[in-house]
Amino acid sequence: MRRPYAARGETAFRWLFWVYCGLVFTFLIAPILAIIPLSFNSGSFLTFPMPGFSLRWYADFFASDRWLAAVKNSMIVGIATTFLATVLGTMASLGLARLRPKLRSVLSAFIIAPIIVPVVITGVGAYFLYAPLRLTNTYLALVLSHTVIAVPFVVLTVSASLQNFDVNLVRAAGSLGAPPLITFRRVILPLILPGVVSGAVFAFATSFDEVVMALFLAGPEQRTLPIQMFNGVREEISPTITAAATLLVILSCMLLITVELLRRRAERMGGQGRVAAE
Repeated sequence: MRRPYAARGETAFRWLFWVYCGLVFTFLIAPILAIIPLSFNSGSFLTFPMPGFSLRWYADFFASDRWLAAVKNSMIVGIATTFLATVLGTMASLGLARLRPKLRSVLSAFIIAPIIVPVVITGVGAYFLYAPLRLTNTYLALVLSHTVIAVPFVVLTVSASLQNFDVNLVRAAGSLGAPPLITFRRVILPLILPGVVSGAVFAFATSFDEVVMALFLAGPEQRTLPIQMFNGVREEISPTITAAATLLVILSCMLLITVELLRRRAERMGGQGRVAAE
């Protein structure tokens, strides 16, 4: 909304800023906008202009045993990773909130390290860790390795929710005789639930979209959807890959909408908590 007494230079800067943001957004979204129409191509090659409109590649995706098996593996690994990462990340966030600032900063750096270190290095380390234990080519190795890179996202979101948490509520529950587990379930969890669910969404998206560590640890029976897409690009460029990519884009958009709804709910709950405290 334009302010009534905005200077001409300020108005011009605002318009330039919005134009710049629009160009950056277009640059980032252009590859996706190019892939989605190709998934409806009636031809057998990825070419523009398209010879016609068809759903044959979506039919080929849902009729292929390889693609469906890859989706199934991604769902199994993603759900298991989400559960482990959410539990461990929430526990870590609650523990970090009770520490002194200096110690909290050091431990937070170690926990967040997996999203800073290149995934290739983490994948090589995971391979040499799990290979002597004969855990490679197993679902367990994939779940554990994906949990390592998914936990930091849960810690970040839950820790952000704990910033507005009133510790006096825990003390009040304890003074009324509530044990720690009941206090967490009835007092802490309802207030930080948007952050926990947001972290779970990010953990699932991280696991579902991960390909590097899966290349090191997955066998033929554990081939996930990103690996199937990678092999499809390497072996033969079939338009079926564009259909799979479009479905992943739709899934990502749904997850982003979920996170945004949770963020707004958290803001409303935070505002209501401040009003009640006043």
